Amino acid sequence: MAIQTGSILVVEDITQVRELLEMQLQLKGYRVAGASDGQEALEAIAAEKPALVVSDILMPRMDGFALAHALRKDPQMAHIPIIFLSATYVSAEDERFALNLGALRFLPKPVDADQLFLAVADALTGQTQPTALPSLSEREFYAGYRQRLESKLRQKAQQIGRNQQQMQNLPPEQRETYRRLVAEAQSQYDSIQAELTTLTQTLQDTE
Repeated sequence: MAIQTGSILVVEDITQVRELLEMQLQLKGYRVAGASDGQEALEAIAAEKPALVVSDILMPRMDGFALAHALRKDPQMAHIPIIFLSATYVSAEDERFALNLGALRFLPKPVDADQLFLAVADALTGQTQPTALPSLSEREFYAGYRQRLESKLRQKAQQIGRNQQQMQNLPPEQRETYRRLVAEAQSQYDSIQAELTTLTQTLQDTE
């Protein structure tokens, strides 16, 4: 099958990571566009449908799971292949949920460039098909989505607690690394909590 026309949309909220992914794909000859979160990605897709979406999962405003669900619900966008990248959602349950949303591949961060290029080439040539049809109902999606958010929130809280405890046992000159780890984990915790709050409000509004 011939390679599809259209750009690759890279969706990633960390600017440096997004720019690196864009540069790597551009060096392979692909036309690339970028978006900083799921909401911005939907706006970009509505303006010009890409051949492929390569998306992070943990992002502000709208994360990758919600983006995939929105795409699969829209007949005009449902055919667009999705490759997920994540450093936070890496469990077998996370991957299964992602594939049930119709993602083609689920790659952990830091992403191996060769694996990414292979996944992109397979997606654009139609060599890879979803391992499961995106057949989740609204209720199934929201139940699975909430479960993933709550599970990840507990993990982040435990990570923050461990790092804070370890930091207290270190001499002052060695604590900076752990301060950065705690700050990063807290930022991720806050982002997940915001997504969970938005989801809870959405469910209440539909009741």
